[in-house]
Amino acid sequence: MPLSGSSVLIVVQTKIMQKIYVGIDISKDWLDVAVCDQKGHFLNEGSRFDNSKRGIEKALRLVNSYSKESHICFENTGNYGLLLTFLIEHNHMCYSVIPPIEIKRSIGLTRGKSDVIDAHRIALYAATHHQKLQLSRLNSMLLLKIRHMLRYRNQLVDISKKLKCSLKSFQVSLLTVDVSNIVDSITHKLAEMKADIKQAEKEIEELIESDRQLAKNHHLAKSVRGIGPVISAYMLVYTNNYQAFDNPRKFNCYAGLAPFESSSGSSIRGRTSTSHLRHKKIKALLFNAANSATLYDKQLKSYYKRKTAEGKHRMLILNAIAAKIVYRVFAVIKRQSPYIEFAQ
Repeated sequence: MPLSGSSVLIVVQTKIMQKIYVGIDISKDWLDVAVCDQKGHFLNEGSRFDNSKRGIEKALRLVNSYSKESHICFENTGNYGLLLTFLIEHNHMCYSVIPPIEIKRSIGLTRGKSDVIDAHRIALYAATHHQKLQLSRLNSMLLLKIRHMLRYRNQLVDISKKLKCSLKSFQVSLLTVDVSNIVDSITHKLAEMKADIKQAEKEIEELIESDRQLAKNHHLAKSVRGIGPVISAYMLVYTNNYQAFDNPRKFNCYAGLAPFESSSGSSIRGRTSTSHLRHKKIKALLFNAANSATLYDKQLKSYYKRKTAEGKHRMLILNAIAAKIVYRVFAVIKRQSPYIEFAQ
């Protein structure tokens, strides 16, 4: 309703919250933090904090002192960044974990390198590519524990392989030199290592069985020929119980199984090939699954023989079979019913 006489105009000035982008370079002992605005103008010269609970909390308070609207970016550094990730989520802050190769290739030619410079480059990458940044999320505590148990098992297997090679070497020496005490010691250690591996695998199975949905997806994946308990456990972890990838093609790209065209104009026609940017461990495991499937799966065994007769390279065929296995696993997870092998 208009006022009689003189009217009063009230102007309320609101402050718009500025969004900032934070780059964190992670090392074993400390974190280097750089902050910039949406235009890529840096708000600090770089700050260093201890890679500890107290140090990370100080770093997050620094970020909040600039703005409550922030997007934190850092590279995937495994266990060194685990506590940082946990505390960022605990404080309900946005963050993205970026593959190091993606940041490296985005900045082009560079000169000089230090932790402070790397933090600035990560922050600038976040500000420049903010529209395509995808929010990251930490796996559940159960999946993180399974992941660490798988890593421990993998270390035991690696040590066991080295001991076996060492045992063969000393057994050859035994023909000329009495090194029976060394042979007996290694044999005893191998027996202990075998027991430790079995115990680790048992604990992994118990952890999976403790969660109903994890256990169900675990058993569904194992219904596909070639997928054993260990490979299934790895897939549970690296797909975040099949929530991180919405289709098998994306997972095949992640594992390095998906083929890509290589051509330019009318003169360059390269072979279709997989990318060298891949998860080496997952790819190796899926190749093991493909090797097993060619022996026990009728369809894939027939496919392998047909492609071999056509003159295809063995590794190319195994790559295709591994990709097919991934499609089967994702299909049974989506349907929530076991894989059924059809007779030829």
